[in-house]
This record gives sequence, structure tokens and C-alpha cells, in this order.
Amino acid sequence: MRRSFLLACCLAIGAASSHVWGQAVEDHSALANRATLSDAQSLFYSGQYRAAADATLGLRSGSVESGNLTAYELRTSALLFQLKAALDSQRDKDKALKLCAACPQLMAAFQDDTKLGQTVARSRLRETPGDDEALFFLGKFDLNYVWLHLGTLGRRTGWDEYWEARRSLDAVLKRNPGHVRALVARAWIDYIVDTKMPWGTGWLLGGGNKKRALRTLGEAVKIKSDFFVHAEAEFALWDIHVRERNLAEATVVAKRLARDFPENLELAKFLETHDRAAQP
Repeated sequence: MRRSFLLACCLAIGAASSHVWGQAVEDHSALANRATLSDAQSLFYSGQYRAAADATLGLRSGSVESGNLTAYELRTSALLFQLKAALDSQRDKDKALKLCAACPQLMAAFQDDTKLGQTVARSRLRETPGDDEALFFLGKFDLNYVWLHLGTLGRRTGWDEYWEARRSLDAVLKRNPGHVRALVARAWIDYIVDTKMPWGTGWLLGGGNKKRALRTLGEAVKIKSDFFVHAEAEFALWDIHVRERNLAEATVVAKRLARDFPENLELAKFLETHDRAAQP
């Protein structure tokens, strides 16, 4: 997904006041009570991250159902993207964090839901050690934690979570090479380690390969999968094509995504610039 890993995110920067944050939660309370998982996913892929995070509130439970894990992971991702929007373009992360009135509540919610999601995933794995879905989600919760602390906040923490995530994803893919979400997450690791980390650090992190990342995503989008799982793979493919300045390929993918998510302003902005430039 666009700017979905480490240093990536080019959403508008904003610092809402605590009053605005409280009002937003209140305004979305009705949505949170009646939303389905599909509603929340649609909001997320349309770029409406605050609404998506609020919509997942009523979808979490204390059970170990798969929908519970999906809701927790979606909520942590939506909270992460809100924090990235507020902080990613700021050089002094600590100063920006202090000036961001909404960030303490976002951070607290992110940390709480990450821990709860990890607890649910680990509970399922204790009951069924070969549960690939729980193993994937454990890895994804770990990666969201890593992306926030190492990427957005620039804090050198999260190495244990990084290695657990990498091992978890590799284990899932060893047993199920066609697990689309695991392929996407693993491709992001390959790409970022190869392109954003110094060689020595990249080697210590197990190495990466951006060509393999693009090849993996190209294969992932061809695998028949759930609508939103497919969307995640398409967004990741689009993002990496943009990063690599493969603009013709990126435009093709963006057009496909825009048909499904016409309210996504980032897609619209990209196509307004690059699709027009491609016209004769």
C-alpha cells in the first residue's frame, strides 16, 4: 500500500487539537457501533484512516475468531497511518510528537491494540501451533510496531519484533507459498531493507532485494484472493512502482485501484498528474 512501510507516507500533515480528536471519536461513534469489517476496510483503502480506526472499535472481541484479528490489525494500521501523516515529514520527530495534540491518544490506542492483537494471535498459536493465519497476524502486528518506532519515530527499538515478524512470515510462506498478505508484507521487507538501509545494516537484518520484491508483488496480484487482500497487494505494487519511477506501470495499477476506490485522494492526485502527462 502506498507508503505503507517504514519511511513511507505522503499524506497531508496535520496536528489536531485534543478537542478535535475527542469530537472525531464522538462523531464516529454511531459508525463504530454499526460498521461491518467490510465497511472499515473500504474506509481504510479509500484513505479515510481516522474513520477506519473508529469503525473497528465495535468489531473487536475477546474471542480468538479470525475476524477479531483482522479488525485489530486494521485498526493498528489505521492508527499508524494517522501518526505517519502527522510526523513523517518532520525532521525533529520528538519535537513534532510533543506539538501534536492528537498523537498521545493515537500512540496509546496503537500500543494497546497492538498488544491485544498480539495476545489474541499468540493464544491461537498456543492452541494450534500450525495456524498460519494467526502466525501471519502476529508477524503483521510486529511489523506495524517496527514501522512506527524505527520508521516514523526514528527510535532504535523493535529489533525483536522485526525478527519475529520475519520468521513468522517465512514460516507461513514455507507452508503456504500463495498466502497473499504474507507475500505482500515479505516483499515490503525485501524492498525497504534493500533500498533504505545501509549495506551493513541490511546484511544484519537478513538482506533484501528490491527486484525480488517487485517480482513477488507482481505474482501476488495475480493470485485469486479476497477483494481487500487483492487491494493491499495492488496498493503495494503501485507504491513500489512509484518509488522506482516506473510511472507507466504505476499509472496502469493506479487506474485499476481508482475504479475500486474513487474516494482515495492520493490516487486521484497521482492520476491527475501522471495520466494527464501520458496523454498525447
